[in-house]
Amino acid sequence: DASDGEGGGNTEMMQQKTAPVPALSKKTKQPKECFLTQSKETKEDVIKTRKRRKKKITDILAKSEPKPGTPEDLQKLMKGYYSSNRSVIELEELNLPDSCFLKANDLTHSLSSYLKEICPKWVKLQRNHTEKKSVLMLIICSSAIRALELIRSMTAFKGDSKVMKLFAKHIKVQEQVKLLEKRVVHLGVGTPGRIKELVKQGGLNLNPLKFLVFDWNWRDQKLRRMMDIPEIRKEVFELLEMGVLSLCKSESLKLGLF
Repeated sequence: DASDGEGGGNTEMMQQKTAPVPALSKKTKQPKECFLTQSKETKEDVIKTRKRRKKKITDILAKSEPKPGTPEDLQKLMKGYYSSNRSVIELEELNLPDSCFLKANDLTHSLSSYLKEICPKWVKLQRNHTEKKSVLMLIICSSAIRALELIRSMTAFKGDSKVMKLFAKHIKVQEQVKLLEKRVVHLGVGTPGRIKELVKQGGLNLNPLKFLVFDWNWRDQKLRRMMDIPEIRKEVFELLEMGVLSLCKSESLKLGLF
């Protein structure tokens, strides 16, 4: 009996040793878990490398010396934009005369000092301007936030001139149309998309316009200039076709690159 009992005990111990079968089934699932973890890591690596690439591009732009814009820069961009749907003769017709360009900013000016240089007779011009639904000077920039910065920085130049915000953020087109109909405005600062829309709707007449200034050299957080952003560039060239180019050629309108 004792030997039977001992033998029974041995078989129980053996059963206990061979019992953990579920542990083996868990082990069989482990390769799958390892595989999933691996793929997740590679995705993170891809994101990291992308971030690194972006940083490198930004670093290159940050290290490169700022170069002021020139009339030739605008002419080249115009040719590049229109070349896909214009003939050689039509492209030549787009060339603007040197006489329609004002002196470009050499990166030493504030906005007020630049405007004073390109328009020394502003006070007289502004006093003689009585036409509604128009402005004497348009300053075109890339965003509403930048437009507000420019308006604040032109205090020394504008004097008692009436300045209007011409961008889409928090302001409806019809509100701007009504304001332009009600009062005389001397200066407009805004984005090309909204200015284009106002011209399209008849709220803004470009014929009395004397100066069109591009916020050319300023760079955003990604170090892009206004004309480096494809959407803005497209809006600018569409606006130019809405009468600006013909006014430049007739020499009644001057272009400035701030």
